[in-house]
Amino acid sequence: MERKKIERINELARKSKTPEGLNEDELRERTALRKEYLDAVMGSLRSELEHTWVVDEQGNKRKLAPRGGLKS
Repeated sequence: MERKKIERINELARKSKTPEGLNEDELRERTALRKEYLDAVMGSLRSELEHTWVVDEQGNKRKLAPRGGLKS
C-alpha cells in the first residue's frame, strides 16, 4: 500500500478524534482505505505463509497446511 494512503488513514483517524469529527464522505473514504489496508496486510501474510516450511525433529520438511482460519 502506498505511503500516501497510510498517511491519509492516520490523518482521518486524528480528525475523527476531534470535536468536529468526520463527515459522511470522509467516513466512506476511511472505510475504503481501511479495507484496502487490511487486504494488503492479509495478502502479504498469506503469501509469506505459502512459502513457509516446517522442519520436524527428524529433519523432514513439509509445507504448512491451511487450516481455514483465514478468509480467502
